[in-house]
Amino acid sequence: MPFNVWEYLEIAVLAVVQGVTEVLPISSSGHVIVLASLFDQYGHPVDEKLTVNIALHMGSLLAIVVFYWSRIVRMFGSDRRLIGLILVGSIPAGVVGVAYKGFLDKWFTGRFRWDPLENALLAGVMFAVTGGLLIAARWRESRHGRGTGSGNQLTYPQALGIGVFQAFAILPGLSRSGSTIAAGLFCGLKREEAAAFSFLLALPAMAGAGLLEALDAAQKTTHSLDAAPLVLGAGLACVVSWASLCWLVSWLQKGRLGWFAAYVFVLSPLVIAWQLRS
Repeated sequence: MPFNVWEYLEIAVLAVVQGVTEVLPISSSGHVIVLASLFDQYGHPVDEKLTVNIALHMGSLLAIVVFYWSRIVRMFGSDRRLIGLILVGSIPAGVVGVAYKGFLDKWFTGRFRWDPLENALLAGVMFAVTGGLLIAARWRESRHGRGTGSGNQLTYPQALGIGVFQAFAILPGLSRSGSTIAAGLFCGLKREEAAAFSFLLALPAMAGAGLLEALDAAQKTTHSLDAAPLVLGAGLACVVSWASLCWLVSWLQKGRLGWFAAYVFVLSPLVIAWQLRS
């Protein structure tokens, strides 16, 4: 296959955006959809978006495993209760993911001729919802003080509730990390513990979503992408995701969650205006 500089450049840009936004509470799906829409609009559409999406998400998944490796090891030793909490918290996302891939995506496409998970206008609206959740979490701390709990002290209903927040984050523009970190803070977790539970909860969700998307991609009869740009994208997404995790934990400890809210509040009307004018 001939070398295509645009293919490498687009995947590299998407990988950086994925790596930053998958971790920071500003929605990776919303940013990637908006960016892919811009590529489409200006004449350089990304081939095999589903395959690219799988590769980039697997890069971010690896970064989370590396960053929280010691915590993951403790889960299978002295911190085994956390496994049950994560399993319970994973139920809502599992149900929503399987239902969507099973019939809801076909229902939306057949009835409304659009896929909500690939809609940039919806992403613009949900960016504002993400900002609202982050502000609400900050307000909770200002009213009741910083949380003191750790992830393994959550009750099972609380873990399930955080999982519901994660399930709703299937919508583009609604940040998975932002939603679950905010939910953890609502439950009284310490800031760094809310982040840790959020990303540990992400592992089965991301792995399951990657599996479902891989099964969809495997049903395609033609594949136009070479492996090299996918490997580049996955590796770049991994490195950037790890660096973003370091950044996020540092800012959480300093109480700067509201800064991310300001960003998505500015981004939301810009995306909405762009889509309404298109």
